[in-house]
Amino acid sequence: MSILDVNEIRQILPHRYPFLLVDRILELDAERIVGIKNVTANEPFFNGHFPDFPVMPGVLIVEAMAQTAGVLVLKSIPDRDNKLVLLVSVDGARFRRPVVPGDQLRIEMTLLKRKDTVAKMAGKATVDGKVVAEAEVMCKIQDKPVSAPEQPAPASAE
Repeated sequence: MSILDVNEIRQILPHRYPFLLVDRILELDAERIVGIKNVTANEPFFNGHFPDFPVMPGVLIVEAMAQTAGVLVLKSIPDRDNKLVLLVSVDGARFRRPVVPGDQLRIEMTLLKRKDTVAKMAGKATVDGKVVAEAEVMCKIQDKPVSAPEQPAPASAE
């Protein structure tokens, strides 16, 4: 049973295909979140990593962990539509076994510290109950940049 489905996650995170790496949230409280990433053979990164032995890149597993953490951080912010959560550090990343098409990543993230606009979380990703990766991530909340209105092209001097 999901607490948040992919459409609800899209209302919280700014990420979109092909970079949204969280499909569901199963558990969510003030200091802990559990998310799911279904790894399919259609993932664009499998075309080059590796064609004869498709393996999900470790950096994308960490990104899935950071996005899951981002849902926890942004969920509690009232004006989250005007905010971004940026990854500022990754510590102690360890990759224990490959993640391949057909696997379901279960991502558990726990809040370690939170101060104003910074949150540090520890997490692990498992497949079938076996740890495939673990890391600590730190993220910073900041305002979304305001895009300048498009200016008309200057008239050409002929």
